[in-house]
Amino acid sequence: MQKPIAIWLLICCVMVFAMVVVGGVTRLTNSGLSIVEWQPIVGTLPPITQGDWDELLEKYRATPQYQKVNKGMSVDEFKSIFWWEYFHRLLGRLIGLVFFVPFVYFLVKKQINRPLGIQLGGIFVLGGLQGFMGWYMVMSGLVNDPHVSQYRLTAHLGLAFVIFAAMFWVALGLLSPEKENSGSDERMQSLRRFSIGLTSLIFIMVLSGGFVAGIRAGLAYNTFPLMNGHFIPPDIFVLEPWYRNFFDNMTTVQFDHRLIAWILAFLVPLFWFKSRKVELSGTTRLACNFFLVMLGVQISLGIATLLHVVPTHLAASHQGGAVLLFAAALWVTHRLR
Repeated sequence: MQKPIAIWLLICCVMVFAMVVVGGVTRLTNSGLSIVEWQPIVGTLPPITQGDWDELLEKYRATPQYQKVNKGMSVDEFKSIFWWEYFHRLLGRLIGLVFFVPFVYFLVKKQINRPLGIQLGGIFVLGGLQGFMGWYMVMSGLVNDPHVSQYRLTAHLGLAFVIFAAMFWVALGLLSPEKENSGSDERMQSLRRFSIGLTSLIFIMVLSGGFVAGIRAGLAYNTFPLMNGHFIPPDIFVLEPWYRNFFDNMTTVQFDHRLIAWILAFLVPLFWFKSRKVELSGTTRLACNFFLVMLGVQISLGIATLLHVVPTHLAASHQGGAVLLFAAALWVTHRLR
């Protein structure tokens, strides 16, 4: 009876994937600061009349983004950035609804035991925290600087991946409770530790991508494989104190993101070759193959995004690809548990 719960969680995972992609487009089109109020209930209704649009635009005119970036923006121009942020928030509310209603239903029907209930309750709390984190991020761009804090943006992105991972992991556990038969084999244990390390490294890479997006580091050094002729650019540690470079220096932030990609480009194929030497089930073998393919797709998207100077369609695809690569790593790790 737990298969319907797993399907429900996977539907929520697909919605979080869409949320991440729409969030990427919202950021890339500079739409994230177009709605200046957090109205979880009232904000569900879109503007309908001309008076509604005039009122929203008037509120937007008081923001630093309007005064420093979009001065003189017309109502029609405002609509082009408003709708992306509106749909991003609406999708967030919809995810909450799609999670909460079936959760209550399964509880009433007593199809959720206590351990699973605790896990799902924790995921629901994380979802509520994510809504607050999104508004906390937007607030940072409504004060003086017309850009959101890269720290809050990265926290918002990272929390989305944590929520996705939690739902995906629980769903996998419900769909395939069995484990690999060779659990006592040392090679299997080594492969499992390897997959955990790779999954953790991919999550770190996601966070580094948040900083790349937050300070627009992708708009610099649009060459590959070298960074304007350098493997290690000379201005990688120009800020003081030194640790600020990892978060505020476009050169260092992009270099770190590239470096992790290079490490994964070496380690994931190595993991795949090691997996070929271990007797695995067909599903686990498929997961390992998908992991390798998804890495190739994601690296290709990253390079294309960089070389074409971050066009919206490629950058959003790269952000979505990060979710799929992370999912592939989670799937492999779950199969090897």
